Amino acid sequence: MADGFLPSKHGFAFTNAWPQQPAVVLPTPFGDIGIGNAGGGLCGGMVFAALDYWLAEREPAADRPPAGDPFYKFIVCRLIESWHVPAGVAQYYQWMSLPDGDHVIKLFGRQVVAERGLGWRTVRVQWPQIKKDLDRGLPVPLGVVTVASRNPKDLAFNHQVLAYGYRVDGSRLTVDVYDPNRGRRDDIAIRLDTNAPAKPVTFEHNLGLGRPIRGFFKVAYTPRKP
Repeated sequence: MADGFLPSKHGFAFTNAWPQQPAVVLPTPFGDIGIGNAGGGLCGGMVFAALDYWLAEREPAADRPPAGDPFYKFIVCRLIESWHVPAGVAQYYQWMSLPDGDHVIKLFGRQVVAERGLGWRTVRVQWPQIKKDLDRGLPVPLGVVTVASRNPKDLAFNHQVLAYGYRVDGSRLTVDVYDPNRGRRDDIAIRLDTNAPAKPVTFEHNLGLGRPIRGFFKVAYTPRKP
């Protein structure tokens, strides 16, 4: 870990674009069953694998692996592990179901916070944990929530990136990230104002997404040898 993580050096040369094919094929007595769709993206697997390679001080692979290749299987394995079933999936679903700002009610003539929104949870709960790791020089996988929904099928609209640095200018926070959708670009970031987290927070970004960001959290990560 002599060098700090940088997408142009330590990200994969290929982007998160895959053929429409099952991400996982499980052999059963009734024949092979495909689980998941690689065409929907393998962002979590690519984030975990890129961090694995960096920690192992190995050069990231340059070529996109075909289905069945050991490296492809490694990315898919890391994708499944990045979900942390069931707790990790439950966290995405919970955040999808929460409001952007705090839900406040009146109780005995006073305003009381009934439920913290994604702004508060991102700025006051998750960011201090993320910052602590970044200050130690350790990149952090982030779960990025992009939808407001109670439909489990919409879990697929969320995303994962790897935070590797940050900058603070007053209440303005910029988090530098490796986005598998953008490849080896060093200019990808998430920006937000941390001044009023109880209200809906606006997240500016140039990730390879066609949706806004509602909040992000630290994803539990355990390294694996590439």
